[in-house]
Amino acid sequence: MALNLRQKHTECITRMLNLNQPVNAGGTANEEVYKILIYDRFCQDILSPLIHVKDLRKHGVTLYFLIDKDRKPVHDVPAVYFVRPTHLNVQRIVSDASNSLYDSFHLNFSSSIPRPLLEDLASGMINSESIERIVKVHDQYLEFITLDDNLFSLANKNCYVQLNDPSAGDNEIDEIIENIVSGLFCVLATLAVVPVIRCPRGGPAEMVASLLDQRLRDHLLAKNNLFSEGGNLTSSFQRPVLCLFDRNFELAVAIQHDFRYRPLVHDVLGLRLNRLSVPGDKGGMKSYELDRSDPFWMANGSLEFPEVAVEIESQLNKYKKDVEEVNQRTGGSGGAEFDGTDLVGNTKHLMNAVNSLPELTERKQVIDKHTNIATSLLSEIKERSLDSYAKTERDMLVRGGIDRNELLGVLKGKGSKADKLRFAIIYLISTESMPQSEVEMIEAALRESEVDTSAFQYVKKIKSLNVSFASANSASTSNIVDWAEKLYGQSISAVTAGVKNLLSSDHQLALTRAVESLMEGKPNPEIESYLLLDPRAPKSSSASSSSHLKGPFKEAIVFMIGGGNYVEYGSLQELANRQQPVKHVIYGATEILTGGEFIEQLAVLGQKMGLGSSGAAPPH
Repeated sequence: MALNLRQKHTECITRMLNLNQPVNAGGTANEEVYKILIYDRFCQDILSPLIHVKDLRKHGVTLYFLIDKDRKPVHDVPAVYFVRPTHLNVQRIVSDASNSLYDSFHLNFSSSIPRPLLEDLASGMINSESIERIVKVHDQYLEFITLDDNLFSLANKNCYVQLNDPSAGDNEIDEIIENIVSGLFCVLATLAVVPVIRCPRGGPAEMVASLLDQRLRDHLLAKNNLFSEGGNLTSSFQRPVLCLFDRNFELAVAIQHDFRYRPLVHDVLGLRLNRLSVPGDKGGMKSYELDRSDPFWMANGSLEFPEVAVEIESQLNKYKKDVEEVNQRTGGSGGAEFDGTDLVGNTKHLMNAVNSLPELTERKQVIDKHTNIATSLLSEIKERSLDSYAKTERDMLVRGGIDRNELLGVLKGKGSKADKLRFAIIYLISTESMPQSEVEMIEAALRESEVDTSAFQYVKKIKSLNVSFASANSASTSNIVDWAEKLYGQSISAVTAGVKNLLSSDHQLALTRAVESLMEGKPNPEIESYLLLDPRAPKSSSASSSSHLKGPFKEAIVFMIGGGNYVEYGSLQELANRQQPVKHVIYGATEILTGGEFIEQLAVLGQKMGLGSSGAAPPH
């Protein structure tokens, strides 16, 4: 069965809400118990995309509160706590129990509670003579946010800055790596799989891979471990491959503008935890949810925006036609006399019409929702010329730069400060070598628009230091050409057409190509040097010598350290769906970022290195 992270994550939360009792086929406990749910901010974000208020009611949750809010005692009702294992949360739990807020406490920590904190909890409860109120303490291993069947985030804020900060000490880096490994361990525990681990050598990806390998090995030594139910499956196609990458592997994707519906909604309207707000028809803001329950979003998220607008129009016309049909059927037979048979026929039509009303109403709500979202997008697109940014950036990455006049035209034209900065950085990344005069011209144009150039200076600096943005699979032209020459043994001119196809129609990213190669398991010079770790194999045996560990794989978990985005998620889902038979790819990241949010992190790094224009307004 294909791995479905959303389903598994929801099942674990459902079991927790039912006091960790087994649930029946309907997803509820056999014995209904009314209860109170207490959570912290982070766990609220975990619950938000998976469990709605009506679901809480179904599981007997009558009241729910944030742990840091003042609460009144509620007697004769158990309290389910779902919080991170932090010193502050433990103190609050001890305080709640000593004040007898609830009859019994079911404590669920989002990840494994460290021993010192567990001791603090125990001593706090004993000292306040409330130990008997604690029914059970559970480590839930749920410390990640699932946004879709195959999409998750660890919600580790500013991870890219922390890992690339020149002033960061070893202890700080170790702590960040530890947090990432802890989150990934939770994902694997929820899926109950022990993957084969692959990643490029060096950098944060290898650090995460090594520590995760060790964490899994240590855990597998325990008799009753979290993975024992998965069975000891040693053949590679029954186990997934976990592919770890660092954001510097392919920087351009995190910055460029994209014109497909899902990335555009995320980038422009600020989709967060599957929710967004747009201006309503009658003033005020309207909030919408975009997830699996929305068939239009699921079917059209990967289409270019103009195609989405056409699809909304065609669905509206189909809806009107269906409504007209229902009206005609229930409107009698055009003045003819009613005989018995006609009456029976009419009643039947009326019943059908009544039955079809809920479905028609639901369809109309979805159409209205996406009409409003598309209208908001359109006004932003027109105001900021986002279509031309997306097209020109794609052309740059394909051709390796653009004409100087075209470049200046964009920098002095429409668009927000962040749009112009992102465009300038893409130009910098896509151009192999750039004369100093051209760099100065771009910087002058940015300053003229009052753009803080720290992010631009930072990318320029690491480029001049010849820090590789990627392995040979980078989206920059020079590396694409290297890759194409190795693959096809052809010259630059011969592969230009192939490169164009590679980047525009298929949206085939460097990340997607690498994942495809890792899943295929065929000899490939691009991934030959990648690290290969198998936590199930004895430490002494060299994992790289086991050919079955190199694939082929039916399932992959791809994780981006330093921030992911909907462009990469869409590209990997397209890869999975076009394979025969269809493969399965889960994509996750330390956090899901818009292009604007990512360049803010680049700007912070630029400022830390003393680069950029001081006094200019930061990008918005």
